[in-house]
Formats: sequence, C-alpha cells, structure tokens
Amino acid sequence: MVWQTRIQDKLTAAFSPSHLEITNESPMHGLAASAEKHFRVVMVSARMEGLSRIDRHRLVNETLAAELRDHVHALSVQAFTAPEWEKKHGATFASPECLGGGKREGIR
Repeated sequence: MVWQTRIQDKLTAAFSPSHLEITNESPMHGLAASAEKHFRVVMVSARMEGLSRIDRHRLVNETLAAELRDHVHALSVQAFTAPEWEKKHGATFASPECLGGGKREGIR
C-alpha cells in the first residue's frame, strides 16, 4: 500500500478533504493488488468550489504528478464540493469494466 498511502497523504495535504476514498482497482485490470497501478479517487473538498470538472481533475493530476509519472498507470477522479456531495447522497459512479490488454479484441 505504498502508492495508495502516498496518494492519500498528498491529497489530504493539498485539499483537506471532508471525505476521501481511494480504491486500488488494479485487480479489476488483471493485476495483483500489490501492483498499485490503477486507482479510483472520490473526494469532497472546499477547494473544488467554482471549478469545472476538468479543472478539478487537473488539480488532482498536478498534485499527483510524480506518482502518475513514476508508477500509477490510471487514475479515476470524482471530485465534489460539500453541497454537491450532499445532493448526491454519497452516490458515485463505478469504474467501467477494463477492456485493456487485448480484452476488447478478444485476445487472451
């Protein structure tokens, strides 16, 4: 959990989130959980106020630039303000099924 912990620490320091979920989705992509290559982040932070969805993602990606450059292959981000989160009642969308590694073409 080295990479997951790094992600959690950096996001906590940068955004002071009121809610933060980090899910290691590597096993959904045919990797061992220990690979820590694919992550899903759900975060609620006042820093997201007034920002578009793409700007929110850019902020998160900038914060995790070293992790994305050095190790993490995929990062799904769902970033909300507290009012948005309250309106959603904590509901988020699930990550799509992995079609990488030849799965789309039926290659095994």
